[in-house]
Amino acid sequence: MSMLKPEEQLEQIKRGAVEIIRETELLDKLQKSYKSGKPLIIKQGFDPTAPDIHIGHMVSINKLKTFQELGHTVVFLIGDFTGMIGDPSGRTSTRKPLSRDEVLLNAETYKKQVFKVLDPQKTVIDFNSRWCNPMTFTDVLTLTSHYTVARILERDDFSKRFADNRPISMLEFMYPLVQGYDSVALKADIEIGGTDQKFNLLVGRDLQREYGIEPQVVLTMPLLIGTDGTDKMSKSLGNYIGISEEPEQIFGKTMSIPDSLIYDYYKLATDVSLSELDDIKKQLETPDVNPMSLKKQLGWYLVLKYHGKEAADSAKAGFEKQFSKREVPDEVPDLLVESESDTAWLPAVVAASGVVASKSAAMRLIQQGGVKIGKETVTDKDYQISLTGGVIIKIGKKNYFKLGKK
Repeated sequence: MSMLKPEEQLEQIKRGAVEIIRETELLDKLQKSYKSGKPLIIKQGFDPTAPDIHIGHMVSINKLKTFQELGHTVVFLIGDFTGMIGDPSGRTSTRKPLSRDEVLLNAETYKKQVFKVLDPQKTVIDFNSRWCNPMTFTDVLTLTSHYTVARILERDDFSKRFADNRPISMLEFMYPLVQGYDSVALKADIEIGGTDQKFNLLVGRDLQREYGIEPQVVLTMPLLIGTDGTDKMSKSLGNYIGISEEPEQIFGKTMSIPDSLIYDYYKLATDVSLSELDDIKKQLETPDVNPMSLKKQLGWYLVLKYHGKEAADSAKAGFEKQFSKREVPDEVPDLLVESESDTAWLPAVVAASGVVASKSAAMRLIQQGGVKIGKETVTDKDYQISLTGGVIIKIGKKNYFKLGKK
């Protein structure tokens, strides 16, 4: 257990949090834990609906690390059962459920990635299928009896869909209840999640009370805006920085964020001290300070966090050579494309690079002048590009590839 007093622990826990429901209860739990020497159970659930963890996810995972360093028990809960339902939070339509095989494959990649931050020796990895699969139909009906349809419809996304006469499946109605029951099964003291998860976290708190368990404290963390500066970071929107991406990609994507996000990224995605944060804020408010230097340092911090110092130094040097001096990097990754001929449709090649999320997004990028072949900008979305001769293609502001044929 931590030697820090409960009040000191609370100050660390509060850093970066949006809301704590309720702070007085959290302090009471910390005091009881401090006196008894029994660690609190801290839970966060992740539905493995996509294989990549990005730095937006890491905002709350870093908070798990804080609890871990304070000596408490961190449960990284993989929602392999709920993942087959799909979280309807923020959705305007019914989400297509994933297969069991898809969920399990994604869950394995989650386990590997999360240990870039969390200590594997101090992390409990659990799966909610452990208690959900054995539930009988009677158990499920009992669970539903503890919550009302009126309460479920208080959710903003459900109420909007109901008002617009758009379908809501009973399966989606069950999602908050199943996630809430996870807290009952684990007897969680604290549950962490993004602000978009507040309703689901409160359901867990209510259900614990219904099942005679001391209600968990809910701690919400801010949602990190994506590299586009507009929407929440999301793989489907292509505005994310994945923690398992190559160092050069992490650094380059960081350099593409709007200046207005620099401070938030330092605050939410790095481990810089409060005094450093204050200094960064002052620099951003000083007209003669170039934000580019702060972005470079931010990119270095992010690569350091997930790949180490050598990779961070190399990525920074590579960026400065490539962009500050406008040179093609010494090492350009191969992009091998399947094709029956020696050419391929340019939007398909751009989409295959992973820089954009779809062929339609690739076409938009091409028409906006965001793709170069050699030194020439190509804006024709019907262009057929050669896959022979080691053609170099530049996609976006920073991504170079040497084309080849699979």
